[in-house]
Amino acid sequence: MKTLSKQQPTGLLIAFALVCVVSAVALVYTKHEARKLFVELERLSDERDELNIEWGQLQIEQSTWATHARIETLATGDLRLSRPEAGDIYVIERQ
Repeated sequence: MKTLSKQQPTGLLIAFALVCVVSAVALVYTKHEARKLFVELERLSDERDELNIEWGQLQIEQSTWATHARIETLATGDLRLSRPEAGDIYVIERQ
């Protein structure tokens, strides 16, 4: 019986040590994964910010291209369109 009592604490000690090692490895792994995911989140946030800046610039560019003055310049210059005379305008009313 004395041999069994000496082996039980040793076996229990080995089991506790193994549980501690597994726990430590799991902790290191989860910390590593969390850091990788945080780096990915920061990268995606930077990309989102760059895309928002580009979107704003494109909206400004679109509003610049669509100004009434530019459209009128293109219509009169490139397309050779002109404003109709007052007598050439007909108003159609609903009955």
